[in-house]
Amino acid sequence: MKNKILIVLALLLLVPFTDMRATPPADGTPKPFTKKDANTALDAFNAAFYNPEMKLYAISSDGKGRAAIWVQAIYWDMVTNAYRRTKSPQYRQLMEEIYQGGYEQYDGYNWNNKVEWFIYDDMMWWIISLARAYQVTGDPKYLAHSAAGFQYVWQESHDRERGGMWWSFQHDAKMSCINYPTVVGAMTLYNITLDPAYLARAKEIYAWSGNVFFDKRDGRVADNMHYHFQRQNSMDIDWTTQLYNQATFIGAAVMLYKATGEQSYLKDAILAADYVRNEMCDADGLLPLKNGIEQGIYAAIFAQYIVCLIEDGNQPQYVEWLRHNIDTAWQHRDTSRNLTYKNAAVPCPTGVMESYDASGCPALMQVVSPLK
Repeated sequence: MKNKILIVLALLLLVPFTDMRATPPADGTPKPFTKKDANTALDAFNAAFYNPEMKLYAISSDGKGRAAIWVQAIYWDMVTNAYRRTKSPQYRQLMEEIYQGGYEQYDGYNWNNKVEWFIYDDMMWWIISLARAYQVTGDPKYLAHSAAGFQYVWQESHDRERGGMWWSFQHDAKMSCINYPTVVGAMTLYNITLDPAYLARAKEIYAWSGNVFFDKRDGRVADNMHYHFQRQNSMDIDWTTQLYNQATFIGAAVMLYKATGEQSYLKDAILAADYVRNEMCDADGLLPLKNGIEQGIYAAIFAQYIVCLIEDGNQPQYVEWLRHNIDTAWQHRDTSRNLTYKNAAVPCPTGVMESYDASGCPALMQVVSPLK
């Protein structure tokens, strides 16, 4: 008997240690995430990527580089959402630090600086985030920068002759990634100021973009268009679907629905969300991912806008789908760092990671309510 016990103990020593926090139940179903997990995930993301000296985020977990100008605004949204959710002074302080980091890096949010800012959508992401920060904190400097930025982009990017918003300073293309964020920016400022000019501009850009970028049958959103001026201004439209374009379209539609009560906007948003869930996700319902430069951020942007449909559009049918995405990514996290990966279906890499690729799950956790 003694020999048998010794053999069993020896075999147990050969079994590699497993962190039970990340072990799913026996049936393979991930454990539901909690409010504590939401804090842990964001704190881990910040520990890995936030540079307190720069007061902005690095490209990768080795601290190298500075993440792209436009994604810094998305990371700031994550912190703003965490503050909205928890009211923790820790996140309020971080909000102010990131604002200051942007102020120092981007010429005091000088929208006329065409070195720091080089395309209009980079500006609009910050304009939206600044307005949201004002909504959460009431700090007037956030609103002042946002309103000034929106006015500048509208003046410089709006195509008064043909409609819509130009993407680049060269006025050579129009993209969903500037047009729908312009609607979101206008509506966020409208909700703050109740200035009808913002609502009118949002309606105008949404209507133009709906005729160009939105497939009203299937709910897909095109990526970009170019004019062929030699062919009487005919359009060349690229129908490549991108998760962040579906996201900002959904947000734009829901915000207009909430302001006007017009059901057509809500129907558009539902159609676009269903296209993501039914056509863009994999067989397990996991959100699509891209491997291009900075494209790991797309799920974090989707988080911001799908929750608008759930809450402001009263469409709770999407909650369990999002929880499944969160739970799966959290199950596969790197437990030594509590970092998650853009491909929720596989274990998170343990080496150097890009901040973009680690942002989706913690962003979703800040806006999607857990079961407990």
